Amino acid sequence: MKLADIPLRVEAAADPLDQFRWPNADYTRTPYRVFTDEAIYQREMARVFRGPTWNYLALEAEVPETGSFKTVQIGNVPVVVSRNAEGKVTAFVNRCAHRGATVVRQEFGKADGHACIYHQWNYDSSGELCGVPYRRGLNGCGGYPKDFKPAEHGLEKLRVALYKGLVFGSFSDDAPPLLDYLGVHIVTHIDRIFVKPLKVLGYHRQRISANWKLYFENIKDPYHAGLLHTFMATFGVYRSTQKGHTLVSPGGGHAVVYSITNTDSKESVLEAYKGTDNKYQADFALKAPGLLQWAPDFHDGIGNLIVSVFPNMVIHQILNTFATRQVRPLGPDAMELYWTYFGFEDDAAERTAARLQQLNLVGPAGYISMEDGEAIRLVQQSIRGEKPDAASFIEMGGRGPIVDADHVVTEVCTRGLWQQYAHTMGFAPEVSA
Repeated sequence: MKLADIPLRVEAAADPLDQFRWPNADYTRTPYRVFTDEAIYQREMARVFRGPTWNYLALEAEVPETGSFKTVQIGNVPVVVSRNAEGKVTAFVNRCAHRGATVVRQEFGKADGHACIYHQWNYDSSGELCGVPYRRGLNGCGGYPKDFKPAEHGLEKLRVALYKGLVFGSFSDDAPPLLDYLGVHIVTHIDRIFVKPLKVLGYHRQRISANWKLYFENIKDPYHAGLLHTFMATFGVYRSTQKGHTLVSPGGGHAVVYSITNTDSKESVLEAYKGTDNKYQADFALKAPGLLQWAPDFHDGIGNLIVSVFPNMVIHQILNTFATRQVRPLGPDAMELYWTYFGFEDDAAERTAARLQQLNLVGPAGYISMEDGEAIRLVQQSIRGEKPDAASFIEMGGRGPIVDADHVVTEVCTRGLWQQYAHTMGFAPEVSA
């Protein structure tokens, strides 16, 4: 009997992750395994990024004209955001339908269509296949079958939804309408910032040797900022002693954290840092005080605001800087953070200059994201050899319901993240709530 004649018996293997359980129902523990396990990472790519979620893609201002495009990444999938011939913003997977090569290799550009360099399959600005070499053969040889239909071989499309100049995409028909998905807290604070036409100011890219969820956990944890980011505390950009709020979405995945400047006293700050190893220095001064000069864009006193949308988006306002940050996983133990800085089209030159100066303070070479990146790298480095049942401890603010707080000394948004994550991944808790 030939090998080819032997019938194959293929049985579906049970997924071992179906037996995985979250340690508890109040999400005050996070198993370190979720940051290191390859099988969990692959499930995330399918259930989180390709699941019933809305992923942030770009700003409309980045694709302003017909044919303009930007390449991005959703989970581990390369995506093109494009404004098509009808002026509509579209998104499609940046992977040729023929043999899988990357089609669009430039980060930004403007083009009526896109050709794969491998076999020259041509796609229009919506990702539809519009040209195939040698379709009918060459000199009577070769060619595709007569039933070959280009319309059936376009690039995979995403659902696209726009709000206030932000572009979101989803691979799933089950994702709810965008505004329902975002919820009241997120929409309210998007409405606060995105009040005028935007002007893109620049970009940063930051590679971090840590799992993507460690970063998302970090930006939902407001009280670390007054301890890790000593510069911020020393000069009053952000302190846990300031008035602030911590707002969490009903499902837990999205959050808003903000503080109001000049709402604490020198005495309260000194008391807060007593007994810590934080090198807070009350008498420090800047040689270039212009770095922190702040002319508020709004009149509500908020000087530090972080909006996070599960699974991949952050919006920040830190003094006069505005940015979106897109979280891009690069495997279980690496990620890229992609920053897009913006202002408003009607900004005076002086305001634009201030935004550009301050973005160097908050970006990956400044005093904020550099420190966050190192902190979560240290976590990733340390947990690699942990026992299978080892877990983090998340009880700042208590073990009660995952609800809003009128202060920032809490990990409630972190617990909310893990509630949303576990639900999306199908990881039921050990004990029902």
